[in-house]
Amino acid sequence: MDRREFVASLTAGGCAGMCVDLILYPLDTIKTRLQSQQGFFRAGGFRKIYAGVPSAAIGSFPNAAAFFVTYECSKSLLGSAGLLSAPHMAPVTHMFAASLGEVVACLIRVPAEVVKQRTQASPGSSTYHMLLSTLQQEGIRGLYRGYGSTVLREIPFSLVQFPLWEYLKTLWTQRQGHTLSAWQSAVCGAVAGAAAAFVTTPLDVAKTRIMLAKPGSTAASGNISLVLYEVWRSRGFSGLFAGTVPRVTLISTGGFIFLGAYDKVRRSILSQAS
Repeated sequence: MDRREFVASLTAGGCAGMCVDLILYPLDTIKTRLQSQQGFFRAGGFRKIYAGVPSAAIGSFPNAAAFFVTYECSKSLLGSAGLLSAPHMAPVTHMFAASLGEVVACLIRVPAEVVKQRTQASPGSSTYHMLLSTLQQEGIRGLYRGYGSTVLREIPFSLVQFPLWEYLKTLWTQRQGHTLSAWQSAVCGAVAGAAAAFVTTPLDVAKTRIMLAKPGSTAASGNISLVLYEVWRSRGFSGLFAGTVPRVTLISTGGFIFLGAYDKVRRSILSQAS
């Protein structure tokens, strides 16, 4: 990847991330409250639906930019040499690249997500107050509570979403005989996002419980299997898929906006620079 492509990926990824996070924020709040241990209405219901939005606004650009720069660089490196350069290995290349992108992006995403979700589940508190409270009670480590569960959620998600997105784009391109437009790429992103969102919802439930857990509690230890077992025991199968509808809606719509905007902005930057 040359400097021009690096800048294009950085800018396009950041812009796409901010667009989707701010436009779809109310759905994210509803999803978090549905998954919280205290229940939807005790966590705030439909009140203060934009609680915690400053955290999302600050973290969305660098988070998405970090992911796409890592994704595009890894995809370029992995696909340029060795066994992974073969056309039939493209899905594996996309899986590896997406996984690496998530590991890097989560270093930025998790602190923003912790503050955001705690504010969403406690709408009486401000983002600043929740940040200070977390630092005072748990230190920097508190901001990274749930890092492992977030990575373990995001990697399976990306293993489904990005290879499926790239495959759908390739298939559509072959059928129509020319490169897809941005809106067609966005449709592929919506389908891929919906599929990935559904199958990874239990991991998202576990991640939410871990981030919202009180310090010292069983869930706060970050043991995903233990948290999932507790959810299944107390709320059954439906508890494992709590928030599925808003999550699938959020990520499907988000995939349309996110991946469509990314393709559009990236192509615009590259065409202007050439």
